[in-house]
Amino acid sequence: MIWLGIDTANTPISVALVKDGELLIEETSAMAINHSLRAMPTIEELLKKADLVPADIDAIAVSEGPGSYTGARIGVTIAKTLAWTLGKPLVGVSTLKALAANALFFNGLVCSIVDARRGNVYAGVYQYGGGKLTEIIEDGHYSLEELHDLLEQHNSPILFVGKDAAIHEQKLIELLGQHAVVAPLQFNLPRASSLIYIAAQSEPETDIHAFVPEYRRLAEAEANWLKEQGKDNDRA
Repeated sequence: MIWLGIDTANTPISVALVKDGELLIEETSAMAINHSLRAMPTIEELLKKADLVPADIDAIAVSEGPGSYTGARIGVTIAKTLAWTLGKPLVGVSTLKALAANALFFNGLVCSIVDARRGNVYAGVYQYGGGKLTEIIEDGHYSLEELHDLLEQHNSPILFVGKDAAIHEQKLIELLGQHAVVAPLQFNLPRASSLIYIAAQSEPETDIHAFVPEYRRLAEAEANWLKEQGKDNDRA
């Protein structure tokens, strides 16, 4: 079985091809390159290098967010289009869960971090056991203080993964002390092969057209609109 994995949910981009549990080829970049211009050419390049054509793909895994609204939409749109065109199953995977898979064998909790600005983060906490990652704290949009309150309930070492963890490293160590461990650079980029690893254990989307990114918060424009509507309702 041949899987295509696509992750464009944040600044990094990662694309991989896996055949029968063996990684054929993977390209991951942390450079801020426009995903709308780079994602499809990367997929085409990897297929060519692996001597495959799109029809050889048996299933597609895609990062569904949270993260960049635009980035998540690009990856999901490409994945949906390919899945529908080729008639192949599609599996959405949490961006945060895929990051946590980079540290499967850490003896403790793994907290994936994506910066959400203004002292907030997208975060999810996972633990590996029994051959799979179990969600300990639900993926969500948290202030660092809220995340601290949730994490301090677990008396366990906590490994923070994700390129953006470094932005908050000092604050995390300040809040959690010796329990906080920030992963080294090689664990901090999303891996499309990790998406595939998780997707292979999951059920495919039954309705490809209805599949949408998981943002875990309202877009700022939508939030402002709803706030304005509330003001209007109050005046009424």
